[in-house]
Amino acid sequence: MRIINVKPENAAELGIACVKNQKHEGFGKKRDWFKKRFREGLRLQLLHDTEAASGMIEYVPAEFAWRPVHAPGYMFIQCIWVYPKKNQGKDYGSSLIQTCISDAKQARLNGVVAFASDGPWLADRRLFENNGFKLVDSKGRFDLMVYPLKKAAKPEFVDWEKNQKKYQGLNLVYAAQCPYIAKVVEELVQTAKANDYELKLTELKTARQAQNAPSGYGTFSLLYNGRLLEDHYISKTRFKNILTREINRFADLR
Repeated sequence: MRIINVKPENAAELGIACVKNQKHEGFGKKRDWFKKRFREGLRLQLLHDTEAASGMIEYVPAEFAWRPVHAPGYMFIQCIWVYPKKNQGKDYGSSLIQTCISDAKQARLNGVVAFASDGPWLADRRLFENNGFKLVDSKGRFDLMVYPLKKAAKPEFVDWEKNQKKYQGLNLVYAAQCPYIAKVVEELVQTAKANDYELKLTELKTARQAQNAPSGYGTFSLLYNGRLLEDHYISKTRFKNILTREINRFADLR
């Protein structure tokens, strides 16, 4: 296994995060997003064997994080993934994390920050604990993990709950940070339309907007009348169940 640094000029050859197929719905959107974020200091590293990528890590100076976090002077791990399942449990994730820590040291930053969760689309807290991270806060299903390099102010969650009330009606707030989002957005729009609901879309286009997103995951939030229904990507079947059960129940209470 070797770790390869992805740059805008080699992204088409190596792939964008967990997607290499340029015909994939989200490839172009993620590539364009990555080019802009690269100028802000975002780095994408792929774990490669002789045939294909087997893992990835995406990290960025926390001032430009696409999660609701306040951690000036830190590096922020935005996404880490080892795949397929047969490659998990082999310390590949630790190798990727150590690459990030090394970059943070070279940049003389305060440390490295990450969100962890035993729920969907985020790495488990134990992965970070095994690499020297400490738990500094928890909110809902999210754990705020820190690997300190200097004595500095403690990172904090941004209060995402206070940002939920402004989303009235049925809303999907999303960003192109994950290449899978393009297909999901289209599926949810069509499902809502087929069930006679208007799904209002808000695309987050800057890190500051994502830091003030209405959920802990940040780059995907499904809301109805100021209430968070889901904070991670869902299937159209799950979305249809929400429409027929949750929203109808709320409508009866009005």
